[in-house]
Amino acid sequence: MVSVSLSDAISYRRRGEVVCARDHICLAADLLDRLITALLASCEAISAHGRRIADPPAVEPLHHEFFRGQTGQSAASWNSLLHVIFFGNRARFFRKLNILASMLERLEREFREAVEEIKSKPAAQTGECWRKVDNLHFDLNTCVREAEVMLKSFLFSLPTEQVAGLAADFDALPEFKQGRLKPRLSRAPA
Repeated sequence: MVSVSLSDAISYRRRGEVVCARDHICLAADLLDRLITALLASCEAISAHGRRIADPPAVEPLHHEFFRGQTGQSAASWNSLLHVIFFGNRARFFRKLNILASMLERLEREFREAVEEIKSKPAAQTGECWRKVDNLHFDLNTCVREAEVMLKSFLFSLPTEQVAGLAADFDALPEFKQGRLKPRLSRAPA
């Protein structure tokens, strides 16, 4: 839905319908906030359950060329460097999960800031903000796909007796949507 709202906002802007464009970009930001809140809670649940398994899945490092913006490229480069430094699957898994959670939160904040600029500036001065929003959306989408791959590989390595506990944590995620969660992954063993 975030992508649909953003696509609609860009279409309205191209047609010169500034009010509708701004309404849709604000809707995209609100939907993105909900998505990121749920994703951060999911990362926290994976981290908590990951501490209880002997062998987390092997992960590949993030690749900077998969990101458009400086934030994503920098975090991916940092993850690639740490991937070389940490030899065990456990350390690599938790480090990547931590970096993804931090990156999601930072990209969402940058997206929100760009939307605020679009709302506050005259339409003729927002071209760069619209490009930034589009690039941030691309990077956020890349992070979501990386998180999806991590979740799938984690589920594959999760012992059967722990699946019900993880499912219960995921079922509780809508309760977290009331307020922004801070990623507490920094305490994860790495």
